[in-house]
Amino acid sequence: MGLLDKLSGWLGLRKKEVNVLCLGLDNSGKTTIINQLKPSNTQAQEIVPTIGFNIEKFKSSSLSFTVFDMSGQSRYRNLWEHYYKESHAIIFVIDSGDKLRMVVAKEELDTLLKHEDIRSKKMPVLFFANKMDLRDAMSSVRVSQMLSLENIKDKPWHICASDAIKGEGLQEGLDWLQEQIAQSHQNNEDMNN
Repeated sequence: MGLLDKLSGWLGLRKKEVNVLCLGLDNSGKTTIINQLKPSNTQAQEIVPTIGFNIEKFKSSSLSFTVFDMSGQSRYRNLWEHYYKESHAIIFVIDSGDKLRMVVAKEELDTLLKHEDIRSKKMPVLFFANKMDLRDAMSSVRVSQMLSLENIKDKPWHICASDAIKGEGLQEGLDWLQEQIAQSHQNNEDMNN
């Protein structure tokens, strides 16, 4: 059973559609993380760079996930905003070993958070400080500082250290994300009653 199957079981939502955007700069590990989330019998053996975007759908008895794995190459980043309106959560992946492009990652994150379709939502944002297996990788605390995550006051957010190739740290992040989605779903139901 894949991690997303477990996630949907914990949520206990009835036929709820959840759209998750997986964003970050190119070569940060987005596709590898998405591959790890898939049921083991559908995981790709070889990961290739995403051109444009990939859509992965996962179903369980009670939940249907659509994950948009968006290319992080600079020429494709303008596509991200076309998916903001319909999204319920964001996974933002950072290459913890790429100190030189941390400024670019911060700029893209700031642009994302200021976008009108994101700014007005209380959608959860999960950060994976990925590639922790690299010798010169920055800690998740340092990544958080460099991205100024403490300034995000209007959305629930969480950062996890991860190694997507080994799958380390992904479960912690998904546990947090499923809790946030469940709370959001419950709050929406309470407002509608």
